[in-house]
Amino acid sequence: MDLRKLKTLIDLVAESGIAELEVTEGEDKVRIVKTAAAAAAAAAPAPTVVALPSAAPTPAAAPTTAPVVAEERGHVVKSPMVGTFYRSPSPGAPAFIEQGATVKPGDTLCIIEAMKLLNEIEAEIGGTITRILVENGQPVEYGQPLFVIE
Repeated sequence: MDLRKLKTLIDLVAESGIAELEVTEGEDKVRIVKTAAAAAAAAAPAPTVVALPSAAPTPAAAPTTAPVVAEERGHVVKSPMVGTFYRSPSPGAPAFIEQGATVKPGDTLCIIEAMKLLNEIEAEIGGTITRILVENGQPVEYGQPLFVIE
């Protein structure tokens, strides 16, 4: 999909009253989600994204995860894809893990839904979950920190 067309779609969502837009053009599929910080994110120069990040609005509109990761010790589990973050296998079910839980390699930490596929994200190392950096149902980007394991 043409970058100009993508920019036009992002601007359209930012300026309109719609919260979400999904467009399929041949093999290409784009989903744009408007959040509280989306208006500021769309105006700021940023790499092309499929789904805009959901973050609490801040005066500087800076990414909320960057300072957290810089201060954290331990292993940071990052999102391997763009999608929607879920802490439990289904609505109403208990979360896979809670802060303070002990995990071992291969334990399921969360699910990321991408293009109607549910992808289980597993622990790469063993340890204790010291931080959960993403809220349930929040869109995530590739490389975005999700958990800290010590």
